[in-house]
This record gives sequence, C-alpha cells and structure tokens, in this order.
Amino acid sequence: MNARHLAIVLAPAVAAASLITASIAATPAAESSATLPARPEQIAFEPLDFAPPAAADFRHVLPDGTVVYLAESHEFPLIDLSITFKGGASLDSVEIPGLASMTASMLREGGTATLSPEAFDEQLDFLATQASVSAGGTFTTASMNCLKKTFDESLTLFLEMLREPAFNAERLATAKARLMAQLEQRNDDASGILSREWRQLLFGAEHFEGSLPTATSVEAITPERLAAMHRRIVHPGNMIVSVSGDFDSAEMLAALEKAFADWERGEPVADPPVPEHDLAPGLYHIPKEIPQGKVAIGMRSITRDDPDAIPLNVLNDILGGGGFTSRIMRSVRSNEGLAYSASSRLSPRVDYAGEFRAGFESKNPTVALAIKIILQQIDDVRNELVTDEELETAKQSLIETFPRVFESKPQMLSVFVSDEWTGRPEGYWQSYRDRVQAVTAEDVQRVAREHLDPATMAILVVGNWDEIAAGDLDGRASMADFFEGAVTHLPLRDPLTLEPLE
Repeated sequence: MNARHLAIVLAPAVAAASLITASIAATPAAESSATLPARPEQIAFEPLDFAPPAAADFRHVLPDGTVVYLAESHEFPLIDLSITFKGGASLDSVEIPGLASMTASMLREGGTATLSPEAFDEQLDFLATQASVSAGGTFTTASMNCLKKTFDESLTLFLEMLREPAFNAERLATAKARLMAQLEQRNDDASGILSREWRQLLFGAEHFEGSLPTATSVEAITPERLAAMHRRIVHPGNMIVSVSGDFDSAEMLAALEKAFADWERGEPVADPPVPEHDLAPGLYHIPKEIPQGKVAIGMRSITRDDPDAIPLNVLNDILGGGGFTSRIMRSVRSNEGLAYSASSRLSPRVDYAGEFRAGFESKNPTVALAIKIILQQIDDVRNELVTDEELETAKQSLIETFPRVFESKPQMLSVFVSDEWTGRPEGYWQSYRDRVQAVTAEDVQRVAREHLDPATMAILVVGNWDEIAAGDLDGRASMADFFEGAVTHLPLRDPLTLEPLE
C-alpha cells in the first residue's frame, strides 16, 4: 500500500477523531467537573429500589394437596422443573450412612421398570433433556430442564424415573466401586480430614452430620435397601414442586394435576434428629505430614430463626465473613502475612444449633500465632464496640447484596420452597433489610458476648505437631498458650474403615 492509498484509508478515522476531540474541547470545564467527582469514593449512587417478591403470588395447590410454585419466564423456550422431597442424609441409619445419597444417585442412573439405564439415557439425550437427583442433609431434590416443545414427553420420562426406579444391579455395582475409590482417597487431602473430624467434634459420630460411610457400610447397600429409602422419600405427600420457564400457568397446573393423579400420596417424613453430642472445648490435633497446618476454631452456635440471627450475621461479616474488609483477614493476612486466606462463617441450622467457625492454613511455625490473633479478634469484639465504619460497611454489604437471593426465577422459587418446608416466619424477606439497618454497635457487642466465647470453643489442627507446637521463631505464640497447653491427639484414621491407624 503506497502513501496515497494509506492516506485515503486513514482519512475517515482521522476525521472521526477530530470530531471527538472538538466535542471534548467544547465541553465546559465546569460542566465536566460537576458530573465527574475527583475521586471514586465520592461518586453518589441512587438508593437501590428492590421489593422482594411475595411467595403467595407464586404459590398454588393442586386438588390432591400438592403445593406448586410457578414463575413464568418467556425469554427462552425452556422449562425448569424441580421437586423437593423432605429427607436426605437425616434418614440414614447409623449402620448405613450414605444410603440416601446413593438412593438419589441410583434414581437417575439405575433405569426404570420399563427402560434399561442405557435406554433411559438415550431417550433423555434424544429429547435434549437434562435430569438429576441429589440428596443433601435434610432434602432430596430431583430436577429436569427441557425444551418447551418436549415438556410433555420429558415429564412422562422424568416421573417414570421417580416413581418406578429399577436400581439396576450393574449400575449399582459401578456406583459403589466409584464411592469406594473416593473413600480410599479420604486421607490424601488434609482439608477433607479437617472437615470430617470437625463435624464429628461438633455433632458426634452418631448424628447424620458427623457419620461417615465405610467400606462395610457401602457393601451393605443393596437394591432392596435403596427401594425402601425411595418409598420413604419419593411420593406426593412429601414433596413441593417448582416450575419456571416458558409456559402458561393454567396449562402447567393442569398438566401437573394429570401427571400426579394416580400417584399414591403418603405422609411427610419427620424432622431431622437433634444432635445429642456436646462439643468438648479444647485443643485437638490430627497428625499429617504437610508443610502448612490446617486449622478450625469454633463452637456450636444458633438456630436459623434465633432472634439474634441478624445482628450475629452482621458481627460475623465484621469479624471474618466480609473478605478483605473483615478483621480476621486484615490481621492474619494483610498485616502479618501468615495465611493466604483467613475467615469465619456462621452456619445456623433450622432444627438445632448450627456452628460458628473460623479457619485458615499457615506454615507450621506460624499456626499458633495466627490462632492467637484470631482469638484476640474475637475477644476484641466482645470487649469493645465496633467502629461506625465497620458497622456501616457490614450492614450495607448485607443490604446491597440482598437482591441476589432472588436473582433468577429458579433461585427465587427454591427460596420459597425451602421457606415453606422449614417454616420461615411470614414477612421475613420483606422486613429483612430494615432489621439489618437497625443493628447497632451495642447489638453487635451484646451478641458477641452471648454467642462467641473462646473459652467454650474447640481448636482443631491438622499437621506436623512437632513443627507446629513450638510456634514462631520470634516467640510471639506457641501451642502451649491455648487451654494451658493441654492437647488431645486424635489418630489419623484408615480411610476405608475409619479405625485408628498405627
């Protein structure tokens, strides 16, 4: 390309740039400074106007008594359907933990009374339909996503999966072998060791939150036991349905009524058992040859509907749940450089007290110092008022992120279903932000004193004790600083039997 051609090509761009420059030059400096603050923190935003949806606007009841939540959304020709059944691991016996989870997996993988697993998978693929079933601690959820035009066929197939599972023996053997392989690797990751032992310290090995499968319990899972668990969980008397997507609500209700018409209705399962185990405060250690110790610090805490739940959430945000603005992160990571991440979380349960837990991982010699700093931060919020800036940051974080609870139609309906199953107080979401805004520094200090006491907490450490116990080279902290130096050494357990290893 010669110079003349290049000039012709560039001429329009040069002209456009000249117009932009002239436009900027013509803008008065006063107008520019009036619309653009000097610093980012000076930018003012209009208050977020968001009204949380009301569950009653989406709730319907079929003639057989089945509760259905519907939310039309016509952007895409897709339909999402979920059925939430009460009961999950909470229904497992002490002898066979993991049975509910395996039942959920095999509902999807094991075929039906009329279709082999391979044929069932093939039909789903042909319809471009996704189906899944999973069991958590207290609920089992079956979900289906399909095209609008294939909804009727997909629903028929989906309900056949739920109502007439075959629990194919070959697929069950494969699933059990897969689970056994996972069990064999349980000691490979120190985080997994910390998590399982922490749950047992909090809730006890007999409670479903602390019980774990072994090779023996996996072997005891049979098609007959899967079928018995299926009968307890999967029926209309124990389910709530939610549907979102491209449909007409009246037509959807009619389709669901027809689909469930001959399905025998049973009784809902019982609420999950309350743990009988009490956490014994103290320092605990599990051996593992790793360069960084992994640590959990905490205690049993509150139920979800405790009157102090909101101020305690504000406190947790200030203490360790707020990321880089939280005290634990700033003091342990930013100020001391002892850990890449350090945080706390508050995890209430609906039917019994949940947990408060702080955690981090740090190189072995600085584990004690990081623990000491975190405990000091807990003492500080108990003994001194938090600052106005900390309080406002935490409250605005909870208020401004509040709309995320309802950020999509499926997410919104899942909230409504969970609230109905768990008896969330009416009007909770409508008044939530006002109750957050009303929290004071005095409230934060009060709940800290009532619900966070380092003397009643447990400290669990996974790592090389000889390197951890001595503490940092500067002598600022050692493990002898906690619980008068008394430590309970827990054994590392065999990954398949959970019996102590030599």
